[in-house]
Amino acid sequence: MRTIINKIGIFLIAALVLLSCNDDFLERFPLDQLSNETFWKTENDLAVYNNTIYDLTKEDRETAVLMGHDAFIRSIDGSYTYLDGFSDNFAPPAGQSRANRFKEVRAGIHIPEGVQLFGYRAWNLLRAINVGLDNMATSPVPQNTKDKYIGEARMFRAWFYYDKVSKFGDNQWVDHEVKTNEDDILFGTRDPREFVMDKVLEDINFAVAKLPISWGGTRNPGRLDRWDALALKSRICLFEATWRKYHGGTNANAWFQEAATASKQLMDTGPYSLYKTNNPLMDYNATHRVLKDLTGNSEVIHWVKYETGVRNNNIMKYFLFYTGGMTKDAIDDYLCTDGLPIALSPLDADVTKIEDVFIGRDPRLRQTVMHPADQSFYKYNQGTALIYPRLTGMPNPGGDPSTTGYHIIKMYNNLAHLGQNQAETPGIVFRLGEVYLNYAEAMAELGTITQVDLDLTINKLRSRVGMPAMGLNPPMDPKYAADGLSSLIIEIRRERRIELFAEGFRYDDLRRWKWGKKLEKKSYGMLWDAAAIARFPGANVQTEMIDGKPYIDVYKGTPYASPVFDENKHYLWPMPLGALGENPNLGQNPGWE
Repeated sequence: MRTIINKIGIFLIAALVLLSCNDDFLERFPLDQLSNETFWKTENDLAVYNNTIYDLTKEDRETAVLMGHDAFIRSIDGSYTYLDGFSDNFAPPAGQSRANRFKEVRAGIHIPEGVQLFGYRAWNLLRAINVGLDNMATSPVPQNTKDKYIGEARMFRAWFYYDKVSKFGDNQWVDHEVKTNEDDILFGTRDPREFVMDKVLEDINFAVAKLPISWGGTRNPGRLDRWDALALKSRICLFEATWRKYHGGTNANAWFQEAATASKQLMDTGPYSLYKTNNPLMDYNATHRVLKDLTGNSEVIHWVKYETGVRNNNIMKYFLFYTGGMTKDAIDDYLCTDGLPIALSPLDADVTKIEDVFIGRDPRLRQTVMHPADQSFYKYNQGTALIYPRLTGMPNPGGDPSTTGYHIIKMYNNLAHLGQNQAETPGIVFRLGEVYLNYAEAMAELGTITQVDLDLTINKLRSRVGMPAMGLNPPMDPKYAADGLSSLIIEIRRERRIELFAEGFRYDDLRRWKWGKKLEKKSYGMLWDAAAIARFPGANVQTEMIDGKPYIDVYKGTPYASPVFDENKHYLWPMPLGALGENPNLGQNPGWE
């Protein structure tokens, strides 16, 4: 923290000048007169300062706040689309060091000395927020005007701490600019997670109350508004409620109610609706495959814009390879078109080739994983004429291989792929589909959910793709029968996995549900029998028998072959040794000592 304090001396002046593009502001405050005393006097000053906070969130490897896709080559791992690599949804390539962090966490072999992408970092962001809040409190700007910007900054702080608590548990709560002589903070202990999360709730409630429903101009993208605050509150409160219920904590139901109330308020009063064109075979992935601009998309609540010459990304090129592919476990969770799990449905096809897994299944599967017949439609991998799926070792280089055979096409756009480090693929921060799922889960956990609630939420998602509606008493999937939960909770969790696949939720969901042991399952791919070997010559894969059939075993013979999840330690990440070296009083998390 001392390093951050030393740097902040130049931050305020440099950021205000260099990151502002307002000519009137520069004319009003000549460079030789700009100071803390001459600033903070007008609404424009507050807006310009908060712009610098937005700028700090652009380092997507550093923080989950407003996460989109990091710029240029940093798109190789800095994006919400990679976060499922921590979970049982993806199988990142074993031999690629750039994907090591995801594989190590997934396998339970990460260490306190390791590099923590999205971890105990970005404390300069918190300091910038608190510097702004301290000065806004004494600004002569009218209270009702400055409350908008205070609400904006407090939303950022709520987001920052929610992410830190979700990964590290107890955290130091700091709500002001820390001075160099505040040893009680610089060398202080961490505050209990429930205390910190209660402060987070205060911050996000203030943001909901004070942020405008619109800042004027086009709705997306732009400044965070009340609808964004409600979406974030929905997400935060659901996480905290389930954590407290399944890990042991107080007032879980109060947090479920907060999540449900925020979700319902957004659903009822927000200007959003589920995107659909009545094309169940394409509507699900259409939003995610947009090349550049999501303005006007009725489902997207907030998105991050990229623009050539300003901020580009290269997510489309790197995502194909570094995510590896969907796992067999995820494939198996897609229901059949009669609404039943594959273990119960007569529509489940006997799999003899990769095309068979798509037969009679939820249409979202074929809009998430590439069916070999769809290569020409998607112009996959820049439209090359190579055979797909492609596995490691196959000849004719130029096509990115999949570790599992299940290439992910949910967000694929070949035009974005063609632009090396020049792509403008937008990042979706909040969308209505997530809010629907949050509401349904919160109401189910409260035990008050009705069929009307399901019809307002999950059944809208299902209807979009032509799937049967969910009822209050769905049949129990044998795959989850031993988990000790109602079939309704199981199906709501399944719906979340399917609908939000590759959007960065699965790992956090498994942790908050206390389902970490599911990460001990091996990562398998497609059927790899004699017919597959003949069809895809040159592939170099390992296999394991499952129910008498050989399937790709992605990590066989590697350090990631047998994942471990120690429930006494792995629900939280270790405090990095560098942070403990600066302040030993922070203490290490349980099991990581």
